Amino acid sequence: MDTVLSGIRSTGNLHLGNYFGAVKNFVKMQHENRCYFFVADYHALTTHPTPENLHKNIRTVISEYLAAGLDPEVATLYIQSDVPEISELYLLLNMNAYVGELERTTTFKDKIRKQPENINAGLLTYPVLMCADIIIHNADKVPVGKDQEQNLEMARKFARRFNHMYGVEYFKMPEPYNFGEELVKVPGLDGTGKMGKSEGNGIYLSDEPSAIRKKVMRAVTDAGPQEPNSPMTEPIANLFYLLDLLSTPDTVQHFRDSYNNCTIRYGDLKKQLAEDVITFTTPIRERINDIHNDSEYLRKVVKMGAEKARESASKTVREVREIIGYKPF
Repeated sequence: MDTVLSGIRSTGNLHLGNYFGAVKNFVKMQHENRCYFFVADYHALTTHPTPENLHKNIRTVISEYLAAGLDPEVATLYIQSDVPEISELYLLLNMNAYVGELERTTTFKDKIRKQPENINAGLLTYPVLMCADIIIHNADKVPVGKDQEQNLEMARKFARRFNHMYGVEYFKMPEPYNFGEELVKVPGLDGTGKMGKSEGNGIYLSDEPSAIRKKVMRAVTDAGPQEPNSPMTEPIANLFYLLDLLSTPDTVQHFRDSYNNCTIRYGDLKKQLAEDVITFTTPIRERINDIHNDSEYLRKVVKMGAEKARESASKTVREVREIIGYKPF
């Protein structure tokens, strides 16, 4: 059984792209592997969130992942800052990470362009903390997007460097895991690209029906097919992709037929799509709200997650300290 680790951004809401992409795979994966999922709240400090926003975002993220199907009795779901061993391993790894190689990482260059007034040390050493997150549980696989592939390679480098410096084969080399053919890339409502928070083109699992209707009705379309069986433009193909995910087969066929014979009314299509999105998201939204308001349950989940994560993490840090030379008298 492989150990799989994945970080969860602590800056909020899941949209349909997240759900049909990574989250559904996480839900399945938790029953097939030894899984650790953590809320990366230390990483969030590189952008200096307010205390109120930091706590609110963590609570929201945990509520949404639980509502989407993560089972804290099966997988280990924890908050990064609840596991102090991560900070210690981060410090130890920083001693063998060099400024030049950190300054050359793509994510650091991107961040300093985006926030030139806040170029902090945490941004520079982000790959080291990410490495500590991964190797603290000696993970075999790490689901990563394109933007994090270099940081995973850095984690492999730091793990390999530790093994070489101390003449051990202690840390595994974590492999990237992209879910293969199972990863669904949900398009956004703006007519191009995939659904994403930064693009502002997403439908969130926590959206109220009125918000969903408003978003879907504003989705980009075109002038309509000019002749029977015309190829679809990207915005229309995107809407049909969403229909395929969320609507019944006969509904999808109805609109495909009307598109192919040039009688389609995009307003009708979007109204139907909006209602099908609402039907799909309403049970999840209701679970999110129930969990979010259940402070006792959330306390139980994060406490259990911290205990399970620390059991693994403390073993790693204890053994790493001994390898380095910090031994008890």
